[in-house]
Amino acid sequence: MEREARSRGTNQAGLSRVHSLAVILLFAIAQAAAQDKAAVAPRNRRIIVSIPDRKLALVEDGRVFRVYPVAVGARVSPSPTGEFKVVSRISNPTYYHPGVVIPPGRNNPLGTRWIGLDRRGYGIHGTNEPRSIGKAASHGCIRMAKADLEQLFDEVQVADVVEIHAHADAETAAIFGSRVHRTTTAQVAMTAAVGGAL
Repeated sequence: MEREARSRGTNQAGLSRVHSLAVILLFAIAQAAAQDKAAVAPRNRRIIVSIPDRKLALVEDGRVFRVYPVAVGARVSPSPTGEFKVVSRISNPTYYHPGVVIPPGRNNPLGTRWIGLDRRGYGIHGTNEPRSIGKAASHGCIRMAKADLEQLFDEVQVADVVEIHAHADAETAAIFGSRVHRTTTAQVAMTAAVGGAL
């Protein structure tokens, strides 16, 4: 009888502990789910690149968070223009080119991070030529300084929009202070009559 009472007491204490642990576990799961839901709350985040300004801006919900200098495509290998999406984020990427493989490290032309776009072979990355930043010097990709790229990399997610602008427009003027070139009708008519180009 005494043994049964002790056994029941032990079982009840064990059940009580299991119940307490189950409540704590459910509470932790609910908190994690709430945090995940908050983390996935949709944000209107875009990366805007201005080729003429040679700058990149991170814009979220219409507010400019950061602006960075970049290198853009050289005249012989221009950067693609239009709207793209981020499809990959790779730390310490390996560089692949026909017949050439360069592992992560100091000589890697991609630097320490790769933000791949949905245009095959193009992305935002670092460089082993930091003096190229601010110039039209890349093979079409957008190059950034190491610290700038690593900061941007931490902010960007797959599916974020990347807009690459070939010409200054109202949006790039507002963000980067670029001048929008406006051609008047008289200039176009005069140029057409003379047979020249603007």
